[in-house]
Amino acid sequence: QVQLVESGGGLVQAGGSLRLSCAASRSIFSINAMGWYRQAPGKQRDLVAVINSGGSTKYADSVKGRFTISRDSAKNTWNLQMNNLKPEDTAVYYCNAALTDGSNWSNYWGPGTQVTVSS
Repeated sequence: QVQLVESGGGLVQAGGSLRLSCAASRSIFSINAMGWYRQAPGKQRDLVAVINSGGSTKYADSVKGRFTISRDSAKNTWNLQMNNLKPEDTAVYYCNAALTDGSNWSNYWGPGTQVTVSS
């Protein structure tokens, strides 16, 4: 089990920046993949960015060059730096932790944090 709590959401004008953080209740060394997803009203939840235990990262095409995912093992957190925000980035952002025991995967989610970008 792992509990996750996001922070850092808010209201920002287009072109601005926000930094989201996800705090985990256990060492991130035990987490295989740490990610950020977002869900806009009436839409499905989509992957924004993910970083795995080896440090490899993957981004949605829509955020490449603007968002950066990173991790802080000392604080058991991972972060999403969002620059040059656009109104279409408006959504509830969820952090995700994926763990495997070698046979099965378990996914854990935070409660979400609202990001609103005004034009």
